[in-house]
Amino acid sequence: MAGSESVSGSAIAAQGLRVQHGRLRVMSENLANAQSTATTPGGDPYQRKIAVFAPVAGNAEPIGRVVRDTSPFRVIQSPGHPAADALGNLKLPNVDTAQEEAGMRAAMGTYESNMKVIATLGELDRRTIDLLKV
Repeated sequence: MAGSESVSGSAIAAQGLRVQHGRLRVMSENLANAQSTATTPGGDPYQRKIAVFAPVAGNAEPIGRVVRDTSPFRVIQSPGHPAADALGNLKLPNVDTAQEEAGMRAAMGTYESNMKVIATLGELDRRTIDLLKV
């Protein structure tokens, strides 16, 4: 097709690797802060982050950004905790560790699949070159 941009399978898989790496980085940060509390009485704790990627065409880099999860914080009674408010309520991050771990497993699986695609395409290239030598 005239004027159309050719995109290799390797380029697509490499973009997939970058996207999954970004997702894993954000989910790791969420897990690392899942039990953190505010630094001031009644303050807000760590707020969960979400990696969002926009679809791209051709060889463009995936466009990613990190947004804050607006779901409510968990609140427990913990009078005497330095971050508790005057009523003894302590806000905890809105991070669900099970959800983050499940997301990490999915991202790891996709990451590994993209790695296999790159390896397979490399092997196909090598075999094609070998066939052309004959």
